[in-house]
Amino acid sequence: MTARTMETAPQTPVLQLTDGTDWFTVCELSRLIPGRGIAALLPDGRQVALFVDRAGRAYAIDNRDPFTGAYVLSRGLVGSVEGRAFVASPLLKQRFDLATGACLDDDEVRVPVFAVRAA
Repeated sequence: MTARTMETAPQTPVLQLTDGTDWFTVCELSRLIPGRGIAALLPDGRQVALFVDRAGRAYAIDNRDPFTGAYVLSRGLVGSVEGRAFVASPLLKQRFDLATGACLDDDEVRVPVFAVRAA
């Protein structure tokens, strides 16, 4: 009888969000493509829009467009201005900073952001 070594499959990196106390897995990091967003449903029923930029930085913001109430920000156009990554709503085109949630077109409006990490 020969000894066999147990090999484990390499783990796929995942994207995790926090609710302020615990981290939870949202999706595999490989599902995110620079320049495109995806939507995810959180355990509490909220929707988030997930993005990754060309440098590999991940972002998570609320998926709800505060101007229309539609859950569409994950389908927005991704770009950058002055080094700030943003998503433009696909409906009325307001731009939201992916790091802070601030609307770049209206100082009084912002969307919630979520802390993310790759694990």
